[in-house]
Parts: sequence; C-alpha cells; structure tokens
Amino acid sequence: MLNRLIATLLFALVAGCSTLPAGGGASDVDAVAAAAEKLRVAMIDPTREALMALTDAGLSYGHSGGKVDTQQSYIDDLLAGRSDFVTITITEQTIKVVGDTAIVRHALAAQTNDSGKPGTVSLKVLGIWQKQGGTWKMIARQAVRPPAP
Repeated sequence: MLNRLIATLLFALVAGCSTLPAGGGASDVDAVAAAAEKLRVAMIDPTREALMALTDAGLSYGHSGGKVDTQQSYIDDLLAGRSDFVTITITEQTIKVVGDTAIVRHALAAQTNDSGKPGTVSLKVLGIWQKQGGTWKMIARQAVRPPAP
C-alpha cells in the first residue's frame, strides 16, 4: 500500500513538472515586462539603488546619437540631470524570452529636460535582459531614431 502511494505521488510530481514551461514561459515574459516598467519609472525618478538593481555591472547602453554609456555613466547622467526624463511613454512593446535572455523591443516617446533644456524624443529601443539569480537585469540597450515619415 505504501509503495502504491509513493508511486502515485511520484507520478503526479513528474506529470505536473512536464506541464511547466521549459523557459520563456508567460511568467518570464511577465517578469521581464515588470522589470522593464520598473526601469521606465526609475528613468523618470532615478535613484542609484533602483537603477543598480535593474542593470548589470557590464551594461552597454547605446544612445541614438552614438554615445555609449556604461552602467556607471548611465546612472550618473540620470542622477545629475544630464539625462532627465520628465515623461516616458512606451508602446509597441514585444518581449521574447530565450532561456535566461530576453529581447525587448519598443517605441519610446518622452519629454525631456536634459541639463535644464526642455525637449522631446521619439525612439525605437532594443533592450537585452538577462536573468541573474532569479532577477532580470538589463545588460544592453540600443536606441535609434525612427526613419522620417
């Protein structure tokens, strides 16, 4: 009787595991979307702690004008107001998870106040995120200006 119970429990466990996603499941997509939203908020109201938690130490952050930031220079520019986002609207977002890597694409429209100079920006953005110890961190980002209509 005990052997039959153990066998039944083992079967239920194995059967239950076989229905779990092997990677890139909805929970990963949702987690990446949540991390991307936290980054959007942190870019508007930056704190070193939030930005450090969302980005990798080896971050490569390419701007549409050609400048490439490291994690440190990216965070420093946001905190000093050299890169100052007043509003950010994200549209057309897609997320594809492959193992522990996520490819995030979206359109970004923002009002800025870089170094006290008001402006607007419209970009197409590619972000690469990596799952590190259960947390999604941005490891690379590249922004480009969309082609003129």
